[in-house]
Amino acid sequence: MEAGEIGGALLFVLAAAAAAAVAVSVGAVDFSRPLTAGAPLDFQEALSWLVGVLNGTSSAAEGAYVAWVAVRAGVIAPALQAAVWACMVMSVMLVVEAVYNSVVSLGVKAIGWRPEWRFKWEPLAGADEEKGSAHYPMVLVQIPMYNELEVYKLSIAAACELQWPKDRITVQVLDDSTDPFIKNLVELECENWMSKGVNIKYATRSSRKGFKAGALKKGMECDYAKQSEYVAIFDADFQPEPDFLLRTIPFLVHNPKVALVQARWSFVNDTTSLLTRVQKMFFDYHFKVEQEAGSATFAFFSFNGTAGVWRTTAINEAGGWKDRTTVEDMDLAVRATLQGWKFIYVGDIRVKSELPSTYKAYCRQQFRWSSGGANLFRKMAKDVLVAKDISLLKRSYMLYSFFLVRRVVAPTVACILYNFIIPVSVFIPELFLPIWGIAYIPTVLTIVTAIRHPKNLHIMPFWILFESVMTVHRMKAALTGLLELPGFNQWIVTKKVGNDFEDNEVPLLQKTRKRLRDRINFSEVGFSVFLFVCASYNLAFHGTTSYYLYLYLQGLAFLTLGLNFTGTCGCCQ
Repeated sequence: MEAGEIGGALLFVLAAAAAAAVAVSVGAVDFSRPLTAGAPLDFQEALSWLVGVLNGTSSAAEGAYVAWVAVRAGVIAPALQAAVWACMVMSVMLVVEAVYNSVVSLGVKAIGWRPEWRFKWEPLAGADEEKGSAHYPMVLVQIPMYNELEVYKLSIAAACELQWPKDRITVQVLDDSTDPFIKNLVELECENWMSKGVNIKYATRSSRKGFKAGALKKGMECDYAKQSEYVAIFDADFQPEPDFLLRTIPFLVHNPKVALVQARWSFVNDTTSLLTRVQKMFFDYHFKVEQEAGSATFAFFSFNGTAGVWRTTAINEAGGWKDRTTVEDMDLAVRATLQGWKFIYVGDIRVKSELPSTYKAYCRQQFRWSSGGANLFRKMAKDVLVAKDISLLKRSYMLYSFFLVRRVVAPTVACILYNFIIPVSVFIPELFLPIWGIAYIPTVLTIVTAIRHPKNLHIMPFWILFESVMTVHRMKAALTGLLELPGFNQWIVTKKVGNDFEDNEVPLLQKTRKRLRDRINFSEVGFSVFLFVCASYNLAFHGTTSYYLYLYLQGLAFLTLGLNFTGTCGCCQ
């Protein structure tokens, strides 16, 4: 058990204790509130009038209302109240996790902590002049791609220009393309670099079995791959800087128990539209807070699937690449950790990539990640629980924080509480919603998110509304993966546009004729109607609750994304 793990555990306990102390001191925690509270909100007269007009009898209206009140108070309200308290428990879990990660992240930034403080790092160049390039380890650079017409040249060029002795590096292009025209172009590009003296290999498969994991596994079976000590992986839209290997591999060379060095992502199109700006906030929080906190304390975090370097021995000891989930990167990271390997996140090293340019592409990406993460929790929970090569603290961190809170609790509570319970509560006056759960906790979560994004404060309102819509997709995906419902292992490659903003030959969004169902997201539009109805009812019969302004804004966000009005808006450039 290391000092980092003990310190991380103590910080987490302090965060939980502080949250409990604040809740008790302000009297926020009060479960003695009865289920039935409040008055009929003047709804009786309106309903009596409406039913009386339709049926010509006021007694029928009064009977219907009395029956509705009885069902509402005796069945609906108690069931929803139980859901409210379950959401309150999950909200506390979520806010403690977020505050803990943010405290660690801010502490790391405040003291100027760097991975070199914990892990040895020395440059390789000039280590032994007599051996020449022999002291450099053999490195394999893998680039998996699938019909990547727009970006294949960028990724191949960046990999071939990495600074490393030419006789100690192999670039392996794993092309699963099904379009013969694109396959031919990729192969010609590889031949072009080969003619320049680059050791580049072009590899294809007869089928796409296992998708990306299958391609990476097949690539590792080649003889030249087996001779490589380290493997750098870049997706087709990633462009590493020439010194990437010189800055990352020394960590692996000088620290035998380190299996992975993960770099941070940067984006070439993060200012293109409002959609890409709010995506950048999501990813920045992930890298600045979650990855940094995991690396600094428990030396564990999820491999991001790209922009990282693996030790070949660690991959083999963990069982190699597996295609049992859509998050093969997270799967390998968890299995390697259970073998006792450690990870390093280096936020100073950034690799350029591309954000999804359309709402549907982003939804598919998030569905794949959320579904895969929840499904991996189902498959790996027992293995993590009984693992013997890692400490109890690290196992607890993996099961509770990494899997339960982030993969299951976060999408579930955000969707159920803010997209279902609060809107429906306007029709159920007997329902009690504690102010600390629906106002204070979201405020704290917003603050801990914004504190690492001071330059993007003006985007926060849009980010909050956008994330409200995305919680529906993430909860659906999490349940799909957790219960292994149809589609839990579906893989759809995120469409790239290959725009590096220096050569603007490829438009950001190509205009093509689309069917109505491709141009409109009917589920989002339908949900916006539901929210508008709830907001309008609350405005007319608001009683003691006034959620209508929030509900109108939330409905507008669903409608905007439902009509695909985002992704093309450049108002924030």
